[in-house]
Amino acid sequence: MGTALIYDEEMTKYKLLWVDPTCKIEVPQRLTVSHEALVKNGLADRCVPVPVREATDADILLVHSEEYLEAVKKTPYMTLEDLKEFTLQYGDVYFHPNIYHCAKLAAGAALQLVDSVMTGKVRNGMALVRPPGHHSMRSAANGFCVFNNVAIAARYAKQKYGLKRVLIVDWDVHHGQGVQYCFEDDPSVLYFSWHRYEHQKFWPQLRESDYDSVGKDKGAGFNINVPWNKVGMKNSDYLSVFFHILLPVAYEFCPDLVLVCAGFDSAIGDPEGEMCASPDIFAHLTHLLMNLAGGKLCAVLEGGYHLTSLAQSVCQTVQTLLGDPAPRPANLDGPCQSALESLHGVRSAHRQYWSCLKHAAETPPSDISTKRIKLEEEVEEKTEKAGEEKSAEEEVWPEPPKRVTPPLRTALVLPNGVACPDRCKRFSCSDDPDPVRVNKLREHFLKDADDTDALTALSSLIALVEKMEKNEICNGLALVRDVSMAMMCVVQHAASALSNRVLVVCVGDAVVPSHSTEDGKTLLVQFSNKESEEQTCKYYIPVCLKKGCSDVSAFTQAALGLLLALGYEYDPSLVVLVRTPDSGLPDSVWRQLTGLLQGLAQGHTLVLLQEGEKACVGSTASSLLGDAAPSLGQLHAPQMEDVEALERLRHRLQAHWKLLQTTAPGTGGGDKH
Repeated sequence: MGTALIYDEEMTKYKLLWVDPTCKIEVPQRLTVSHEALVKNGLADRCVPVPVREATDADILLVHSEEYLEAVKKTPYMTLEDLKEFTLQYGDVYFHPNIYHCAKLAAGAALQLVDSVMTGKVRNGMALVRPPGHHSMRSAANGFCVFNNVAIAARYAKQKYGLKRVLIVDWDVHHGQGVQYCFEDDPSVLYFSWHRYEHQKFWPQLRESDYDSVGKDKGAGFNINVPWNKVGMKNSDYLSVFFHILLPVAYEFCPDLVLVCAGFDSAIGDPEGEMCASPDIFAHLTHLLMNLAGGKLCAVLEGGYHLTSLAQSVCQTVQTLLGDPAPRPANLDGPCQSALESLHGVRSAHRQYWSCLKHAAETPPSDISTKRIKLEEEVEEKTEKAGEEKSAEEEVWPEPPKRVTPPLRTALVLPNGVACPDRCKRFSCSDDPDPVRVNKLREHFLKDADDTDALTALSSLIALVEKMEKNEICNGLALVRDVSMAMMCVVQHAASALSNRVLVVCVGDAVVPSHSTEDGKTLLVQFSNKESEEQTCKYYIPVCLKKGCSDVSAFTQAALGLLLALGYEYDPSLVVLVRTPDSGLPDSVWRQLTGLLQGLAQGHTLVLLQEGEKACVGSTASSLLGDAAPSLGQLHAPQMEDVEALERLRHRLQAHWKLLQTTAPGTGGGDKH
C-alpha cells in the first residue's frame, strides 16, 4: 500500500524578521534538511508523494475560535511593526506576512495525510510541515505554532470517517499543551506526551504538564503526561515508557487511527531538549506503534532544532514506515532513577483508569512531583556552572548505522503439497547437504537413518538461518513435523557462532531446551498454563498464564510489559518464534506478536509451526512481510491471578533485567518482592 510523504517548499517561505533569541532556532532549513536527507538516502523516491492543500476555514474552526482565525487572517497585510505588535499578544512565537498561508498548508498537509491513510491509498505516512502545531490553543498562537495541525487532523478524522477512538502520541520534547486542552474532557482521543519538565521549571512551565494531570470529566484517564525531570534521557528511558505505559494502554484503548506529533527535539544534540536518545531510537518507537489501528499511522513534524539530528531522525522514522527492518537497539542499560520516578508516578496516577495498570505500585512519595521544586533549587546553584560548561561542548554521536534491507524479505520451508503464499519464496537447500552437517543432525536429532524428509527439512532450516545471518534473507517460516526438535536444532546451530545471541519465544507446551540457556547465548521465554518450579537461570523464563495463551488481555500484557522489555535488553541477533498446536493463542494475537518481535535482531525472525498448523501459514507470512496485524479490539481486564503472577515474575527478574523496572529503588514501589 505504500507510505505517503507530504512536503512543499512553500512552507519554507517565512522566517523571523527581527531579533528574538527564543525564536531564532525555528528556521526554514528545518524543513529543507529533512527533505534533502530523505532524497539523498533514496527514501523520498520510495514514498508516495501526496500534494498539500490549504486547510479551509471549516477545518481550522474544528479546533480554533473564529475570532482567532479572523485575527490571523489579517497578518499578511500587516507592516513589520504591526506584526511585532501582534506577536506580543502570544508566547514564544513570531509572525510573518506569509505565515498564515504556510499555517494553512501545514494543517492541510496533515488532513491530506489522514485522507490518504483512511481511504487506503497508502498504509501510513509522514507530513513534513512548518509551522508546527501542538502548542497552539483555541484562541492563541504559542511556541512557534499557529494552528494545531494534529488536533485539527484528529477532529477531522473523527468527523469525516466516523472514527470512535484516536491515539495521539507526542514524542516532541515539549509538552503539547494545545492538544491536551483540546481533548482533556474527550474519552475518544487518548493523548500521550512525554516532555522535558524539570519540576515545572522548563517551558511552558505548566502545572498541568505533570503526571497527575490525567484529563477531566469523561476524559479522565485519557490524558497521559510523562514529565522528564532531568535532561540527558537515553534510549532505555524512552523504551521503558513505551513498554510500561504507552503500549499497554494503547492496546487496551484500541485506536482506529494513530497520529504522531513527531518532534525530534527529543533526540541527541538538540539545544532545546538536551536529551541523549540517538536518532535510531525513532525507528523503534515508530515500529512499536505500527501494528496498532491496523497500521494506520500518520506522523506530522513538530519540533527539531539541531539540523543534523533532525534529518537523521526523520530518515529513521520514514524508513521504518516504509517497512525496512529496524537497526539493532543500542546501549540499553535500563532507565535512570529520575525516569523511574516519572514512570512510577504516571502508572500510579492512571491505575484507576486502565486495567493494564491496576497492579501498578501505589502513589509515589510526594517529593517526586512538583512539590520537590525547593529541594531542586538548593542543588541548582551548585550544578548551574557545571551545566553551562557542558552545554558549551557540542554533542557528538555516531551516524546511525546504514539499514541494509535483505534482497529477499520472507522465505518458507514447506512440505510438498503445501502452497507458498504470495510475495514469499519457497526455500530448500538445493546443494547436496554437507556430510558433516548430515552426520550431526542424524547423531543429535534423527535416530531413524531412513528419515530423508526430516533430514531435508532440518538441513533447509539450517541453510535458511545461515542466509539470514548473512542478511541475504530477512525472515522465514518453517512448517515442520516436530517443533521441539526443529527449535533445538536451530538454537544449537545459531548459538555455535561466537557473536550470536538467540531469543526463543515459545507459545504453548513444547519441550524446550532450557539447558541450552546456561551460557547466556540463548534467552528462552515460554508462555503456557503449566506451573514450573522457581527458576534460577536468568535466561530461561517460563510465563505461566491460568488460561494458557487463550486469554488475549493477559497474554498481551505479558508480551508488552515483559517479553518486549526482555527482548530489547537482551538484543538478540536472531529471534526464533515457536507455536505449538495446543497453544490456544488467537490468530490476531499471534500476528501482533510476530509483528512486534520484528523490531529485534534487524527483523531476523524465524517462525516454527507444527505441520498440523497449515492454516496459520498465510497469516503468519503476511505478518513477516510487514503487513499490519488485525486489531485485538478493546481489551478487558485480565484475571487477577494472572496479573499477580506476572507482577511476581517481573519483580523477581528486574534485578537481572533493568528494562523490567517500573519504580525507582527506595520510593516504596514494592521492589521487595
